[in-house]
Amino acid sequence: MPARPTFTRRRVIATGAAAAASAAILTPSSATAAVTSHNSPGAKPTIVLVHGGYADSSCWNGVIQELQSKGYTTIAGANPLRGIPTDAPYIASLLDSISGPIVLVARSMGGTVITNAAAGKSNVKALVYIAAFVPDVGETQGELIDKFPGSEVLPVSVPVPYTKPDGTTGTDLYLSKDGQAAFAADVSTATFRLLQSTQRPFDADSFTYPTQAAAWRTIPSWGLVAGQDKAIPPAAERWMYRRANFRKVVEVPTSSHVAMISHPKATAKLIEDAARATR
Repeated sequence: MPARPTFTRRRVIATGAAAAASAAILTPSSATAAVTSHNSPGAKPTIVLVHGGYADSSCWNGVIQELQSKGYTTIAGANPLRGIPTDAPYIASLLDSISGPIVLVARSMGGTVITNAAAGKSNVKALVYIAAFVPDVGETQGELIDKFPGSEVLPVSVPVPYTKPDGTTGTDLYLSKDGQAAFAADVSTATFRLLQSTQRPFDADSFTYPTQAAAWRTIPSWGLVAGQDKAIPPAAERWMYRRANFRKVVEVPTSSHVAMISHPKATAKLIEDAARATR
């Protein structure tokens, strides 16, 4: 069996550059979708949802509709997608602005963010991971995505240089127009085109930052495995969830990496299960 290549920043850029040469990319919008919180009485927790790479807050719209119909206050946070040192403090500040109990939900790279951001937050009563990374202290996303075979998203990621505030050059990764099979195989072509056009890229260095805290060690957690995930291999999701001793894990056998879009009811149901357990 041939050895799997390591998911390093150099490999990300080199592989993505090859993809850029063979596939044109639509220019994505970097604007963040604003989601208005819905107020509801009673003891129900606020649901905070954190998106991952190649997406923005609007990826949660179907889930939000399900949760709001049940009377839950929902806030879809705008994940900066710059890596742990930026993303975790930003989401932590959002959590600090909310009074009362919180159920914190994340998908994909957002899982790394909430794992760090929720540490020490007494108002966060539950964590929910949707096809997401669940790193332990010292681990990187690059290590975790390489732990099991099956990720196909790197070859359809296109690197785009950008200038950082300090004047140095960073590399953003965009999902190319040919990325549906690897990222969102179970949504319509029209839905994928919209997602790909409105995506927010993530900094390639996001895969290199070691995790500083593991909130799942002290906060009860739930997880959804996307059975046909070709971004984070399902085997990796199962392994991370099992290691973290999640209270409940559900698997959607037909789901791609975008379970919150293709299976909003199943996603919302798991979030509601976690929310009920906090009351």
